[in-house]
Amino acid sequence: MTEGMGWPGFGRVVASALMVGGVPVAVFLVMAAMGVLAPGAAWVGAGATAAAALLVAWMWVGNLARLAAVLRAAAEGRGEVPPGPPLLPALREVAEATARVARSLDERSALVGRLRRADAAILESLPDPLLVLAEDRMALRANAAARQLFGVASGDARPVSGDTGALLRHPALAGAVDRALTEGTAQTVDLVLPVPVARELVAQAIPLDPPLADGGRVVVQLSDRTRERAVERMRADFVANASHELRTPLASLIGFIETLRGPAEDDADARRRFLGIMAEQSERMRRLIDDLLGLSRIELSEHQPPQGRVMLASLAASEAEAMGPILATRDVQLELALDDAAVATPADGEQLAQVLRNLLENAVRHGRAGGVVQLAVRQVQAGGGAARPGVMLEVADDGPGIPREHIPRLTERFYRVDKGRSRSAGGTGLGLAIVKHIINRHRGQLTIESEEGRGAVFRVWLPGGA
Repeated sequence: MTEGMGWPGFGRVVASALMVGGVPVAVFLVMAAMGVLAPGAAWVGAGATAAAALLVAWMWVGNLARLAAVLRAAAEGRGEVPPGPPLLPALREVAEATARVARSLDERSALVGRLRRADAAILESLPDPLLVLAEDRMALRANAAARQLFGVASGDARPVSGDTGALLRHPALAGAVDRALTEGTAQTVDLVLPVPVARELVAQAIPLDPPLADGGRVVVQLSDRTRERAVERMRADFVANASHELRTPLASLIGFIETLRGPAEDDADARRRFLGIMAEQSERMRRLIDDLLGLSRIELSEHQPPQGRVMLASLAASEAEAMGPILATRDVQLELALDDAAVATPADGEQLAQVLRNLLENAVRHGRAGGVVQLAVRQVQAGGGAARPGVMLEVADDGPGIPREHIPRLTERFYRVDKGRSRSAGGTGLGLAIVKHIINRHRGQLTIESEEGRGAVFRVWLPGGA
């Protein structure tokens, strides 16, 4: 038996026995020495006293050691009475009460743990992004929706400090958090985050009193309203742009229809010529509406990064093959330089195909008839024409070039360097705007280089590699 199980150590028992029976034994021995008591009786009394002292010491020290073991078990969260020597009634009651308290505390601790896990699970599964802030406004936790919003790994409950730091430093949100802590009431603000792509959020700062176990004092709930606001703008822009751009071809159609109904009703040559023009104007309106709808769809998802991998070489080869009829119409030769190892990731293959298609059509339509268009796809390292490693898509033509003052505005909707030439070539003025928004969604970069008389080069950098 060991002292740790509640059994007393020999040294402690002897020391305790000396404290309890030392004086009576000494009295017996003194009385024997003074002749007051017969030596035999003195020795019997001293021995009995010493034995009784040892027994009492053994019982008390053992009981105290066992009670200490009960208290240690309670401190460790184990509500049990360790085995050991029999407990005296008073100490038995204390030990049993201590064990009951320990069991109760253990059960409550387990319940608190389950409640905390349930709270964390509820927080994690909520669809709106949530951040938990400490007293010093530092982000302590983020749920799955917030991690997705800020691009954090799904298994990490801590938000990326750079992204959340930029959010929490926003003057409107910082003011809302301060007011929530000062006034003790929830505060709501509208936010616009311009990078990496424009996002429109509604943030609600909710104070917590008392604070959470991890020190959380404020919950920031974020509602992404980017898509809803984009839908509103899309409707307004579509009406404005469509009414403006469709006015001319629609007026032409109405005029030709009135002419065919009146003066040219019996003129076969005029009817044939007018119907050809009407067909061209109808096709122009169809292309315009298709591009407007396509641009609106792209803008709706621009704030959501794509997923997947795209082999750019095979995609470029496929689009180059599809360009055959347009190349033949302009008698343009297409030269390819494709690196099979170039992979764009994350990327949307359908949208990147649209980027290639628009850039190639622009190069063919606005380049020199009978000239050459070059299409290249390659990997790049930092400093090799890009700020970061990735892949580069390049389309170059040998046309008349673009005046320098027009280059910054080329990606604006309906902006045309030469309006008459652009319309005659079949352009809608939306191709480069579509390219810009697709590249923004892919977190890429578009650069345009041109000199008058020396053609133009359009370069698209995208994240990725081999």
